[in-house]
Amino acid sequence: QVQLVESGGGFVQAGGSLRLSCAASGSTSSTINYIGWYRQAPGKQRELVATISFIRGTTNYADSVKGRFTISRDNAKTTTYLQMNSLKPEDTAVYSCKLSALWGAEYWGQGTQVTVSS
Repeated sequence: QVQLVESGGGFVQAGGSLRLSCAASGSTSSTINYIGWYRQAPGKQRELVATISFIRGTTNYADSVKGRFTISRDNAKTTTYLQMNSLKPEDTAVYSCKLSALWGAEYWGQGTQVTVSS
């Protein structure tokens, strides 16, 4: 059973930084297609923040976070990180990670709250 656990959320002032972690258990890096970070703010639809391919190592970012956020991975631990710098109040949301397996299944973590004050 694949499980994802996010951590690292919290409260930070605008301009600050946070690093989120997404630890995947029950899966090895060789079975992962990609892992993505998504966020959902109150009253808004969930949106893609960033993805990283476990096959090619390529990354993809939403325009709103390019240059501020960095997604990375630790293959040995199947852990994915989201380094968030220069945070803005509009980054406030619940951040969740999603694992897309090579066989098509998708798994979600429970989410972690990020709150950025102005």
